[in-house]
Amino acid sequence: MFNTALPSFILLLGILTLETLAAALPTDSRRALTKRDWYSPEYTWIFEYPLPIPPTANVKTTWTNATAGATIDYYEVTIKPFEQQIYPNLKATPLVGYDGTSPGPTFQMRKGREAVVRFSNNADVENSVHVHGQYDRSPFDGWAADTTKPGEYKDYYYPNGQNARTLWYHDHAEYITADNAYKGQEGVYIISDDEEDSLGLPSGNYDVPLAITAKYYNYDGTLNFESFDQAGLWGDIIHVNGQPWPYLNVEPRKYRLRLLDASLSRTYILSLGVDGDNKNVTFQVISSDSGLLGYPVSTDDLEISPGERYDLVVDFSPYAGKNITLNNGVGISEIVDYPATDKVMRFVVGNEVSSQANNGDVPSTLRRVPFPPKDLSKADKDFKFERDGDAWKINGVGFADIEHRIIAKPARGSVEVWNLHNSGGAGTHPVHIHLIDFQILSRTEGRGKVLPYEAAGLKDVVYLAAGETAQVVAWYAPWDGVYMFHCHNLIHEDHDMLVGFNVTQLGNWGYDNSTHFIDPMEPEFRPKPQDPAAYSEDAIQEKLAWFYSTDAYDESNQPPHRRVAINY
Repeated sequence: MFNTALPSFILLLGILTLETLAAALPTDSRRALTKRDWYSPEYTWIFEYPLPIPPTANVKTTWTNATAGATIDYYEVTIKPFEQQIYPNLKATPLVGYDGTSPGPTFQMRKGREAVVRFSNNADVENSVHVHGQYDRSPFDGWAADTTKPGEYKDYYYPNGQNARTLWYHDHAEYITADNAYKGQEGVYIISDDEEDSLGLPSGNYDVPLAITAKYYNYDGTLNFESFDQAGLWGDIIHVNGQPWPYLNVEPRKYRLRLLDASLSRTYILSLGVDGDNKNVTFQVISSDSGLLGYPVSTDDLEISPGERYDLVVDFSPYAGKNITLNNGVGISEIVDYPATDKVMRFVVGNEVSSQANNGDVPSTLRRVPFPPKDLSKADKDFKFERDGDAWKINGVGFADIEHRIIAKPARGSVEVWNLHNSGGAGTHPVHIHLIDFQILSRTEGRGKVLPYEAAGLKDVVYLAAGETAQVVAWYAPWDGVYMFHCHNLIHEDHDMLVGFNVTQLGNWGYDNSTHFIDPMEPEFRPKPQDPAAYSEDAIQEKLAWFYSTDAYDESNQPPHRRVAINY
C-alpha cells in the first residue's frame, strides 16, 4: 500500500509523528526508525574495551637532492582484507583497510617536507585515495574516476605545505566510496609546524586522535550496509578508532583530543559529562578542518558532521578518580537514534600525573587566520543540493553526467563567494570542497547562525541541516586543475551528489597532452601494475627524483597570499 522507502515516507507522511510512521512500516524498516530496539545484535560490552591507538606510518626511504638539499619521504601502504573482533561472542568481522587495520596508520607529517605514498591495492575492488584537506595537485587528489584496480599501485605525491592541521585520508572511488570507507578505508593524517609547536599544546601521549564511526551488523558479525533508500547509513554501533564504545585511561591533566567524524552519514552533538554529577565539562576548541583557530573557543558541546575535524583541549585535572563520558545528542535532524547512540566513549581519570610537559594554559591567541577578502554585495555561485528521483544532485547534475559534471570554473587566484543551499527536504548535507579552505560567512534558516568554533577559523566542510543555506568564501588557489566538491554523507555522494570545478585557464572540459597537473586522469600519473621491480630501492629512488623534476609544487607563479611558504 505504501512505499516503505524512508525518504518517500517522510515526504508523504511528514505530518505524522515518528511513532505513527514507524507503526506503519514492516518490522525491518520500523527497527530503523525507533529507539526502542537495536538494529544490530545488542552490544553489551559498552566501556569494557580500551581505545585502540592506530600505528604510526613509517618512512621506508628518503630521496635527497644533493644540490638543492630538497627531500622527499617515501611510504608504502597496502590496502588488504583483514578481520577484526567487534562482537566478543560472534565471528570476527571481515574488513578491508590500509595495511590491514582500521583506522589505517596515522601519518605524522611536517610542514614543507614533501612525501610520496604508494598505495598498493591487494583488495577485491578498485580504490582511489583522497587526503581530505590537503591541497595537492589534481592527479594526486583522489579523483573519483582515477581508480586503482586490484593488483595495481598508485604513487600519490603530497606537498604537506599547509599550516599545522588534522587531516584524514579515505577512499574516494566513484560510486563505491561509502562501501570502501565502511569496510575500513580511513585514517588520520597530521601536519605539524613550528608555529603550533611554540604554543605548548598537549603533545605525545597527551595528543590523541579519535576517529568516530557508526555501523550496523548482521547476526553473524558481518557488516550490514543498510542505507534506507539512500537516505543515509546512521549505524547503531558507535566506534572510536575501530572499537565500539571504548574507554581511555587518562591522567588528571590537559589532553589534546583530535576529533574526526569518519561516519558515512551520522552527525554528532558531543558533550563531556561527569558520571554521577549530572553536569557537563567545559572544554576549549582550538582547531578545525583547516588548522588552528584564531583563538580558543570555550564550549560544553560540539556539533560535528561527516568529514569535519575539531581539536579540543580538555582539562581532566578537576576529575581525578572519576569517569567522564563523551555523550552524543539525540534528535539531530533526520538521523535515527538507537538505544546506545547517545554515548560515544569513556575517559577513566587516574590520580597521578606522570608529566607536566605542555600542561599550561592554552594561549588566548593561537594564530592569525588568513580569512579571504570578500564582497558581500553578491554571491558568485549558487548551488542547490537536493534529491532527484533515486539520486542526489547538485544543481541537477551528478558525477555520472560526464559532459556536464564540471559546474564551476573559478579563475586561479580569484576569491569567490558561494551560496550552498540544502533544498533536499529532510536530508542533511555536509558539503566538502576540495583544494581550498573557506570561511563560513553565514547560515540562514534551520539553526540560522554560524557556530562560534566555525567562525573562529577556516573550514573545508560545512554542515547543512534541512532547509539551511550557508554562504562561504575562498581563494581558488594555489593550483590549476580539476577538483571535486560533494556531499560528505557518503551515501549521497555515491548516489551522485558529486561534481567538479575547474581552476584553470582552459575553457572547457577537454584536455590535450600539453596539460600539466590539470587533468586528474593524466596518463603518466595513473596507477601501474604491481611489478616487483618497481618496488626495488633503485626504482623508488629514480621515481622520487622524477617526481621532484616535475616541479609539481613550484610556487614561484602563485599569488603571494596562497604560496605554500605562507602559513595558510
